[in-house]
Amino acid sequence: MAKVLVLYYSSYGHVETMAHAMAEGASINGVTVDIKRVPETVPADVARDAHFKTDQAAPEASVDDLEHYDALIVGAPTRYGRIPAQMASFLDRTGGLWKRGALNGKVGGAFVSTGSQHGGQETTLFSIITTLMHLGYTIVGLPYSYQQQLTLDEIAGGSPYGATTIAGGQGQRQPSDIDLGGARQQGQLIAELALKVAG
Repeated sequence: MAKVLVLYYSSYGHVETMAHAMAEGASINGVTVDIKRVPETVPADVARDAHFKTDQAAPEASVDDLEHYDALIVGAPTRYGRIPAQMASFLDRTGGLWKRGALNGKVGGAFVSTGSQHGGQETTLFSIITTLMHLGYTIVGLPYSYQQQLTLDEIAGGSPYGATTIAGGQGQRQPSDIDLGGARQQGQLIAELALKVAG
């Protein structure tokens, strides 16, 4: 058996939707998958006025949860080409786990959402991946074997570094079938490696 945690932050629901697709892909035989979100750090009135999606069903994670999983898949929207403060705050509290080497040898991956096609998808992925590598994770991306990410027939997310979606400047675009398929494919690849590592 292997355990996978899909950990995300989502202001408007786009990354939440991708997180569920990632979990679907990771839910292969022999793998238990949990979906959790990082705590919101924005005051409730600010979140309300900004129309944040506050009715997300996933429970909040604690930093101590991480060492109980064989794989961690982290998802976040971009903020100026990097992860948002909510996710950064959570990951910045992993120093104790890093010091003990509690996450060394585990499997990791990343997925993101941006407002535009060139809105920092890969730099945001790298900001997650860099942190995961410092913590000792072995990274699994979304290889070009998922050829749908190469389409020129429609707007589509996807990167060899991880699954992505494009929300639009006003959040008007929801993850497409291609975007969700990429998340499922990456989730499955991460789960398959986690099974081997946990084995």
